[in-house]
Amino acid sequence: MSSKLIKIGEVSELLGISIDTIRRWDKSGKFPSVRTGPNGHRFYKFSDIEAKLNSSTNYRNQAIEWVRSQNGFELNPQVYCETRDIFQSRLETLLSELGKTLPLEGIVSLIIAVAGEIGNNSYDHNLGNWPDIMGIFFYYDEKDKSIILADRGQGILSTLKHVRPELTNSAQALKIAFTETVSSRSTEVRGNGLKFVKSVIINNPLSLDFQTGNAFLHIKQNDSNLIIRETDIPIKGCFAKIKIEKTQ
Repeated sequence: MSSKLIKIGEVSELLGISIDTIRRWDKSGKFPSVRTGPNGHRFYKFSDIEAKLNSSTNYRNQAIEWVRSQNGFELNPQVYCETRDIFQSRLETLLSELGKTLPLEGIVSLIIAVAGEIGNNSYDHNLGNWPDIMGIFFYYDEKDKSIILADRGQGILSTLKHVRPELTNSAQALKIAFTETVSSRSTEVRGNGLKFVKSVIINNPLSLDFQTGNAFLHIKQNDSNLIIRETDIPIKGCFAKIKIEKTQ
């Protein structure tokens, strides 16, 4: 099986990434192809595909590529939650699984609460307004002990501008979302639950990477400082990685 060669289109489907990305990886040497035939068509070793599928960073990279891509692409059903009901069902399954493997008393419910808050934000604040692909990416990487969530929604800046029209960039919006209480006449808007997320992360052996637009935020245990920086490559919607840190 390791000597089998497959076409670039099949690679794209198996890994859940775009053909253009695979070509870029080939050109950079990150994921080299095998050229065969008189026209030098790209083929890939199945053993290399297996290695990618088993990589602890594969799904994180897939989620990032999904929110970076111009038009998105079809996700593996195992990581795609089109509706809130699907997300809630998988969140409950994760709660059960983590309860069997994590020794820290009380931490499991907090992790699920944080993931639920971030995931439900995507549904709440894009309801009827998904720019293209509705739903979220949701995956638990057991090896890395991290939860990946992503959406191709409006993003925090567009959401908060409805009640804070003076906002001009994603960094401002991200800071407000994690530090201030923002409300409208009807319901609280995106961001208020993120202050709860911040509190849980700071007070527990967890860390959070969060990006919206071109603004990236990192939060970790015992550090109340918000590290926000601009990124070179913006994304559509939001991306989050909740990592369970090692404990004594």
